Amino acid sequence: MGADVPALGRVPVNVLASAGFFILGFGHPGFWFLGLAAEAALLPSLAFNQRFQNYVDATERQLTNGDSQVKRTALVQTLPPEDRKHIEALDRKCAKVLDVYRNAQAEEFLVETNREALDNLKWVYTKLLIARFHLLTAGTDDTAESLDRKIVSLEHDLHDTQETPALRQSKGATLDILKRRLANIERREQSLEEVESDLTRVESQVDLILDNAAMQGKPQTISTDLQLTSDLVSGGLFGDSESAVADIDRNYGQPPASRKAPISRAT
Repeated sequence: MGADVPALGRVPVNVLASAGFFILGFGHPGFWFLGLAAEAALLPSLAFNQRFQNYVDATERQLTNGDSQVKRTALVQTLPPEDRKHIEALDRKCAKVLDVYRNAQAEEFLVETNREALDNLKWVYTKLLIARFHLLTAGTDDTAESLDRKIVSLEHDLHDTQETPALRQSKGATLDILKRRLANIERREQSLEEVESDLTRVESQVDLILDNAAMQGKPQTISTDLQLTSDLVSGGLFGDSESAVADIDRNYGQPPASRKAPISRAT
């Protein structure tokens, strides 16, 4: 739907035609009216032209994917160096998978389908690392053990009948707060265990995909059907990155992974 013009890049055909009529109009004004008529006839027809619509849709997808990639890169840069190395290692394995399929002269459609499946898998892996980083850095340095000791100490104090009612009320309120904090820490530790398990599972899945790609004689569509233990849907696991993660998930056109649904499946 365009032509490459030196110094200008790719220029739409209708723009080139309009420029031509404009220049010719200096020789004869009638070309200006002819150019306006041609443009008026072209634009309505493009609205119903399937090729033009496909071109516009593809352009919009490229812009959206480019924006998502910029946001993903920015999110990765917020992670510790060790986590970034894990992402790079997973990227290399996924690239090897695609190289195997290209070397096997797989159809371009199959390669692209598998690339999208692997990219989705890498995004889930990145989200898990973001969630783990937030869980490790959020909150105070108190542990379940330290809070439990404080709770035991306060419970012991409340058995002291010599304390005034006001003091007992204050310590009782503090005890309630500590118990709620302990419950939060225990949930955080459970979430960390689930995230760690899912990270290992994604890594193992990519290893399996690479093994299968190397062993299969005929290129196959990659299935990344995988149930996660971590709840990445309900929110709250990504901290300050919550909004950026949600934006990228929407660009993928599907809900993020959860324990209730597979992260993706290439079909």
